[in-house]
Amino acid sequence: MTDSWGEAAAAERGLSARGARIAGRGQGLLDEGFDMYIGDPFDEDHNPQGILNFGTSENKLCFDLIQERLTKPDMYYLEPHLLQYSDTQGIKSFREEIAKFLTEYADAPTALDPENVIVMNGCCAVLAALSAVLCDPGDGYLIPAPYYGGINSKTWLYGEMQPVHVPLFSEVSDEGSRPFQLTVEKLETALHKAQEQVGNGVSVSKSGFLLINALLDPLSNMLELWTESMGIRVRALILINPHNPLGDIYPAQLLRECLEFAHRYKLHVIMDEIYMFSVYDDTTFTSILSLDSLPDPNRTHFMWGFSKDFGMCGIRVGVLYTRNHEIRKAVNQLAVFHGCPGPVQHVLSQFLSDREWLNNVFFPTHKRRLKEAQNTLVDGLAEIGIPVLKSSGGLYVWADFRKFLKSQTFEAEMDLWWKLLDEKLLISPGKAFSCYEPGWFRLVFSDSLDKICLCIKRLQRMLHYKMDDPTPVSSSSAEVEAAESVDKPSANCVNTAVDDVSEGYSNLKKIAVF
Repeated sequence: MTDSWGEAAAAERGLSARGARIAGRGQGLLDEGFDMYIGDPFDEDHNPQGILNFGTSENKLCFDLIQERLTKPDMYYLEPHLLQYSDTQGIKSFREEIAKFLTEYADAPTALDPENVIVMNGCCAVLAALSAVLCDPGDGYLIPAPYYGGINSKTWLYGEMQPVHVPLFSEVSDEGSRPFQLTVEKLETALHKAQEQVGNGVSVSKSGFLLINALLDPLSNMLELWTESMGIRVRALILINPHNPLGDIYPAQLLRECLEFAHRYKLHVIMDEIYMFSVYDDTTFTSILSLDSLPDPNRTHFMWGFSKDFGMCGIRVGVLYTRNHEIRKAVNQLAVFHGCPGPVQHVLSQFLSDREWLNNVFFPTHKRRLKEAQNTLVDGLAEIGIPVLKSSGGLYVWADFRKFLKSQTFEAEMDLWWKLLDEKLLISPGKAFSCYEPGWFRLVFSDSLDKICLCIKRLQRMLHYKMDDPTPVSSSSAEVEAAESVDKPSANCVNTAVDDVSEGYSNLKKIAVF
């Protein structure tokens, strides 16, 4: 009953029960790590002993190209209508440009309709709005785990949805399977388990406890009572392609099978393709927009934004494409809280319309730099005995640290994470992605080669020299001076082709690694 008494206390301070639940919801690990980084960020000149951030998925590889393009004369444009109220769905000319761009670059079989485009201030806003209009409080969504942990908070804040995990594991059962491989059979199993909770596993004492809570806070705790006693009503399937954190790309056949599965059970499909232009090998990426026909077009919704592929996290622009008129009407009611500034929409319209620059400058350079950075990180990790999952897209690798855990538990994983933070290195633990196996970490590689080499040095120092030291890293002047000499980027950190990296292996399970 701690939560209910906590909410009552919060109400005494002026919050509603709902406000108390929002205020009392703890930070996720990704947010916690980012807050620590913000308080002590690495800077080569002003704070060389600050925290290196390889945990936040930001694309820093092409700032020079973006800066040059955004300072061209065609960007300097201001008319009165850009400073006035506009369509909450997005300025029509911007939506038209987005529709033309996605038609061409997502290889859509027919031209996309700009009336199906909604522009909001980031994909987080899109996901929050969708959760509110597609589902009722307490409803669930299927999602393969591990997955980007921020989805939990975004779907809960407005919609009070709950995730229904489809657990994926690294162990390979046969030659035809891959680590962390999604199959429709796994989706079926997870869905039926969620539905079969009806009447199972709720003791008399727990039922009574939930009933008391329901009386104290009818809105939230009656939902919990219903969920525990009646199972979870699953309303949606969320897929991320390219996957975050695995870096995997769903084959076209699997996409079709997932869509057919969702159609059978009348589930909405939310397709997050925010990394769709960050594929760095020859794997074919299939956008859901490219499929000739969808089993259930009115329940299929596409998300994309400018944050990852174009390195514009601070611009805060996300895109929803849905053919469902009623959903657009509902989302537009929320879009009034999540609009994008008119001048920003103009700038990005100009940006997307410059096909010659995108085709001949940005996209080829971006792909080359992604591959170079990914090779450098994978090579450096291999040298210190850390294998990674084979990946094709995104800005990160999924690395196997299991042999460095003191025990195969999430407590040991968190202990390692904190020790790495003591060493001023932020990476993301598997627990933050609801991974079912402790010891996996996500490392972002979309940064300068010097910083990648420095990341490897700090990892090596921690994993191979300080694992047995129970005390935090000291900040004495002598140790800092020694650390500064170790932290200088090495000229020996060179880029090698992936084919030249020796194949790593896991001591615990057979996994496919570089």
